[in-house]
Amino acid sequence: MLSPSRPVLRVDGGVYALERALQRRGFAVVAGADEAGRGACAGPLVAAAAVLPESRRAEIEGLTDSKLLTAAARDRIYARVLDVAVAHAVVVIGPEEIDARGLHVCNLTAMRRALAALQPRPSYVLTDGFPVDGVGVPNLAVWKGDQVAACVAAASVLAKVSRDRIMTQLDMVYPQYGFALHKGYSTAEHQAALEEHGPSPVHRRSYQNVARAERGRAVVGM
Repeated sequence: MLSPSRPVLRVDGGVYALERALQRRGFAVVAGADEAGRGACAGPLVAAAAVLPESRRAEIEGLTDSKLLTAAARDRIYARVLDVAVAHAVVVIGPEEIDARGLHVCNLTAMRRALAALQPRPSYVLTDGFPVDGVGVPNLAVWKGDQVAACVAAASVLAKVSRDRIMTQLDMVYPQYGFALHKGYSTAEHQAALEEHGPSPVHRRSYQNVARAERGRAVVGM
């Protein structure tokens, strides 16, 4: 697939510089895609895609990698992205599919599904860190893309806030694990709860620490 000649980035463009450069090269609909929950051992993987408007008046103050934002800032930017985005999509893949198909396959699948759901269809796709094939349009994997490309940062916030809200809801179903605090990542507190109570239905049993805790509970129950 042909790629555009190298776009010229304006030093004053900030996080919007890359997609503005692509738009100047004729790629009017630049989409970003990112995920949340890849490193967690419980809960779903969530991918999102977003297309932001070309207008400078619609630029989002403080937009950057969701991991660098406070929870309050993420919520504010999440609402703003939903308000101004030309298109956006969020895809959730549960732990059973992750266990059955593998994390990387599910990660690529989720981002493809999110990008395929966008209307209008993207003319160019930016992703964070690694390439996503099969999207049908020119695309570029950008190192730290959620810090340097606005549409990727917007997708990062959509994915992170959506997943955090799911984990907070799961905390009410399985309060013994503390999902609302650690969001399913392998903190010391989470691991201690996992070893005490064994895995829940939303834990990823293909992960070594979860499988080890499940074996440990089985031994105790013998």
